[in-house]
Amino acid sequence: MNGEMGLREHNRQRTYWAISNAAIRLFLEKGFDAVPVAEVAAAAGISKPTLFRYFPAKEDLVLHRFADHEREAADVVAGRPAGRTPLDALRLRFLGGLDQRDPVTGLSDEAEVLAFHRLLYGTPSLVARLYAYTSRTEQALADALTGAWPEAPAAGAAGATESPEGPGDRLAARLAAGQIVAVQRILAEENWRRIAEGESADQVYPDAVSAAGRAFGRLESGIGGIGGPAD
Repeated sequence: MNGEMGLREHNRQRTYWAISNAAIRLFLEKGFDAVPVAEVAAAAGISKPTLFRYFPAKEDLVLHRFADHEREAADVVAGRPAGRTPLDALRLRFLGGLDQRDPVTGLSDEAEVLAFHRLLYGTPSLVARLYAYTSRTEQALADALTGAWPEAPAAGAAGATESPEGPGDRLAARLAAGQIVAVQRILAEENWRRIAEGESADQVYPDAVSAAGRAFGRLESGIGGIGGPAD
């Protein structure tokens, strides 16, 4: 039974990616707004209703790739090694992505990645839809940060704090998550902008590492107390 379920899921994922790849190929060739969903379905060899079972909105045909990264920051925080703070773990992850020229960091000069970024940032409806994905990333990270804090002492107990943003405070976690996600997005966009203007990933890399160091340093000054070292 588990084998059958695994095969069904494998086939579902294969269809999922086949549809998206067909869509992006058409969007890059003709432009996002010039390609109707029916044409994407025909190119993928499926019906339009079947397509919408996989992708509720046309924009999701492009943006589902971001869904693979929605929980990435949260997973980094939750799985960080003992003795490492959440912010430290996220900083090291971003720097590692720069080393690997991960497209998520904006530091990739592969032609396919650049074409995808031009499609994304050159289409207002895709940029608007991207906000929903960003919101889910922030939500997942806020949940992880809340779990990284010790529980706040009860009011009146020894060590209790009167601050509304004490340990375990939900608002503090959401504010921190929003700042972290914004910093990573801006760093990635700046890297992509320079590469789109003609620089290579290797040329941008030293400045990208320096900028990331400064940005995470400012986060450390402002929200460095989020969570704490992992047990």
